[in-house]
Amino acid sequence: MLNKIMYAMVYVTDQDRALEFYTGGLGLEKRLDFPGPDGRFLTVGVPDSPVQIILWSHAAAAGQPGGAGAPGPLILESDDLRRDFEVMRQRGVVFEESEPEDYPFGVRVEAVDPDGNRISLRQQPKL
Repeated sequence: MLNKIMYAMVYVTDQDRALEFYTGGLGLEKRLDFPGPDGRFLTVGVPDSPVQIILWSHAAAAGQPGGAGAPGPLILESDDLRRDFEVMRQRGVVFEESEPEDYPFGVRVEAVDPDGNRISLRQQPKL
């Protein structure tokens, strides 16, 4: 079952400049920063809040927010993504991939809403 909002996304032209603004200017804390399979995955967040803001590069999305390689602007977490994927597919939800994919940071799949907006679904890795 989907159980929380994991991430919100802000598209930026310069991730380092955005990081300085969100941390130095707004006082958020840097959470994650690593080169992901689709580009640099950089997040910030309010201290003591589980929700993170992804500072996603326009360049990583081939210059188009929501373009190929970009996660959807809404990212929801599941405790069992493969089970939820099957339930949602039976309900008629359209996905970009034929099955959820494993990554070092967990499991992911991208759903598409009726207007073509991508909704990213994630499951954190089991520890």
